[in-house]
Parts: sequence; C-alpha cells; structure tokens
Amino acid sequence: MAKSRPGWRPDLLRAQREAHGLTLEKAGERLRQVAEEAKLKGIPAANPQTLWQHEQGEVYPGPHYRRAYCLLYRATDPELGFRAALPGEETKFRLTPASDDHNGTHVLAVERAIHRIAPGNDEADHMGVQQRILDAWKRRHTGGDPHRPVVVLVGGYAGSGKTEFARFLAQLTGWPLLDKDPLTRPLVERLLVALGGDPNDRHTDLYREQVRNVEYDCLMQAAWANINCRISTVMTAPFIAEMTSKEWMQRLTNRCASLGVDVAPIWVQCDPESMREYITFRSAARDAWKLQRWDEYLQTIDVDLRPAVPHLVVDNRLGAAISLADQARQAIREVYA
Repeated sequence: MAKSRPGWRPDLLRAQREAHGLTLEKAGERLRQVAEEAKLKGIPAANPQTLWQHEQGEVYPGPHYRRAYCLLYRATDPELGFRAALPGEETKFRLTPASDDHNGTHVLAVERAIHRIAPGNDEADHMGVQQRILDAWKRRHTGGDPHRPVVVLVGGYAGSGKTEFARFLAQLTGWPLLDKDPLTRPLVERLLVALGGDPNDRHTDLYREQVRNVEYDCLMQAAWANINCRISTVMTAPFIAEMTSKEWMQRLTNRCASLGVDVAPIWVQCDPESMREYITFRSAARDAWKLQRWDEYLQTIDVDLRPAVPHLVVDNRLGAAISLADQARQAIREVYA
C-alpha cells in the first residue's frame, strides 16, 4: 500500500472509469490520447497495470497522470478522490458545451479559470486584471483593444506552478511570454562555468552575488524591448527579491507608467508537498540541490511570503489552478477546433 495521503480516495477513480464505461485498457488508450492533445509529459505507457495500481491505492498518481485523469473524466481532483476539497473550492467540473454557432457560452469555462486570480491584499484590483485578460482573449477573435498595455509579472517559488499559469495567460491573451529560465539559462550556465562554479548552481553565494543580477537584468532588458513598444507582456520568474521590494516594484511601476503601461503582479501560492512533486517530475538539473536537501531548502523559504505591493494571488495548493487552466484549454479547443 502506498503512503497515505490526506483525502485520497482511490475508489472514486475506479467509480469514474466504470461510470464512463471504460475498461482499464480502453482508459489507458484514452489517457494517452488526452496527454498527447494537452502536451503532457510523464505518461509514457498508461498501461492497465499502472491504472489498476492507481485505483487500488497502491500507487498515488503523479501530477501529469492526475491532470490527464481530470481531462479524461472532466472532473476535478476532489471529484476523482485525489485529495480533499479546499475550503470554498468548486469541486465540480462543468465544461461549457460548445455551440455550432460559437455563440460565446464557452466564455464561462475561461472565466472560471481566470476567477482563480484573487486579490492578494485589499488594494489589489483583481477584477480589472481578470477583465483585461478576458478582453484580450475575446479580441483575438473580434479585434480592437480598449485598454492600455499591461505587464503581468507571475512570481512564486520553484515548483509553485507559475510557469504553467503564465503559459496559460499567454495562450489565452496572445501576449508574448518571457520566461526567465529558457531565456537566460544558456548565459547563466556559461557564466557560472567561467567563474569556476557549477552550471546548475542556484544556491551558493557565487550565483547569488555574481550571476543572479545579470540573469534578471537579461529578463528585464527583454521585457523593456516590448514595453517600449507598448506591447502587453507576460513575464515569469521567481521574483522573490523583486516582488518583496517596494523600491524595485515602485521603480518598475513608475517607468512603465511614464510609457502608458500598467503593471499587474500575480503571486502563485503553493504548498511544499506540491512544490516538491512538481520539481521532482520536471527533473531539471538545477533542482538537484533542492531535492537532495529538501528540509534544508524549506528552511530558506517562506510559503506565506507575499509581494510588498498591491498584488493578485493564484491559489495553486495541490494544483488547483493548473487543473482549471487545463479545463479552460480543453473548452477552447472544442470551440475553435
């Protein structure tokens, strides 16, 4: 029997499969198809034995399997018994039916995902950002732009789901995405080696004092190329030091305001167990130190940390926001396929 997890009900997964009239073999075929359509990694086989172990509670499904199950059965994590529902969480997956006339009712599916962006404090205008994102998505099909450009900063700790959420926003709005890791990694690795360090170092004084500032400067220079052209942009990086610095955020806000561009900081909140699981599954060399010294790493972070300025927050504890983003993507594909 696998390690017990709070709220895990493997019997519900089997009940869902049987309710859909699927054998284990057929469910595996459908899971592989769903994973391919959603570009999910980590589901190489989805064979009947693996699915049976999930349903019997012998093996707890990894994050990619859970996402694929949610998409296949059009159900949420609590509905499939992967965990207990969070307080106030919507536990039913109500996929908006597609219309042959594309009459707009599918917007509800997108709105449910976007409404996971909530105010991180009393001064944050979450409704304004939500509406701007929805408007940008609609404009991709209708044209016109009633808003000032906006720079969306998506920050959070490693494994919090910030990159996935930033990609979802970029796909939804059509705004360019600037992701720190692929944008700067080749430079960072070569620089660390040139300084006599480990190319995968992200925790020593060498990285923090001589490399990190250059890394973030590259990201911001790329962002300014868009901002100076008044192009709305989604940026994602941990932004730990940046978002918690009132001075840094104020300088960014002032400079953007002088160009007629707004700034919308979004913080992705996650729990340590989920962060570790995501980090493990992505298998990035730069995460080796964190995984080998996980307890030590946890002592260096504050899961309750929030930006020092008005901001929005996405509650991604146990992958809730990512599941909704997947559902919204599926709804969009069904309408515009």
